[in-house]
Amino acid sequence: MFISAVETLITLLQGVADPTRLRLLFLLSEAELTVSELTMILGQSQPRVSRHLKLLCEAGLLQRFKEGSWVFHRLHDAGLSSAFARSIVDLPLQDRTVFDADRARLAQVRAARAAAAAEFFRTNAPEWERIRSLHAPDKDVESAVLRVLGPGRVGSFLDAGTGTGRMLELLAQHVGRGIGIDNSAEMLAIARDRLEQARAHHCQVRLADIYRLPFRSGTAESGFDAVLFHQVLHYLHDPQAAVAEAARVLKPGGRLVIADFAPHDLEFLRTELSHRRLGFADREVESWFAAAGLKPEAGEAIAPSATDGKLTVKIWAARAAEARSKAAA
Repeated sequence: MFISAVETLITLLQGVADPTRLRLLFLLSEAELTVSELTMILGQSQPRVSRHLKLLCEAGLLQRFKEGSWVFHRLHDAGLSSAFARSIVDLPLQDRTVFDADRARLAQVRAARAAAAAEFFRTNAPEWERIRSLHAPDKDVESAVLRVLGPGRVGSFLDAGTGTGRMLELLAQHVGRGIGIDNSAEMLAIARDRLEQARAHHCQVRLADIYRLPFRSGTAESGFDAVLFHQVLHYLHDPQAAVAEAARVLKPGGRLVIADFAPHDLEFLRTELSHRRLGFADREVESWFAAAGLKPEAGEAIAPSATDGKLTVKIWAARAAEARSKAAA
């Protein structure tokens, strides 16, 4: 075991034993970045940057995630590799000129991202604002989600259909590790920038299919303590399948929370804004929970005020059994 530990440390030290790799480590402690972004910041060729990234990944210092045609890198977020990388970037260096110059160029990359996000918001804002005007203020819904999740800290958290990452940002201080998934690269770009600005380094976002989550079935050792669907299920053609998939990745005793609309008759949301379902009844949601082996818990209803419109937002919650049978696993 001693030899293994020594070899691991040597591998980590060798991984950072290069000026370019150290610069990459410092940059990726600040943000998730693509190869092209890192090439732009460092002023080096893409093959050279890719080679150094490959060595850092092989040393266990970086994680690599494909998102469409893009590949993002970030610091490893767990274990000895993570602790080692953080200890390096936190060293009280007297001369940080090179790293500060890289951070200045990173700021330019972020500014370009922000401009693209602003354009996306500008294009889609009328649709989002139209929906917001029909229900209680977002802050009331968000407060209700926090109440239903409870006062305790959530060890591992999944925001299924994270969109712009707002709920992941809101809950960042309440979770040990957070992951948001979405099938829109444009939304994830906004979410990624939001989390970086909030310095929520323990939270990340990934391009993924809500019906086929890229995670193993939950166990006591691995899985999620809580999964959230926030204003997502009414867009899906099979919300029950999404709930069943979320239940699969919960730890024993983990919680699933849904925030969505109660039944309504606003047909234009379906014809004009792509809502496939006009809300959900309690009986239907509870049947999903039962089919997934989840036990319903108390939720909340947030009715609109006289000036908000016609949509009531419901918060439903359920919990996985503390122990699962081998057949269920």
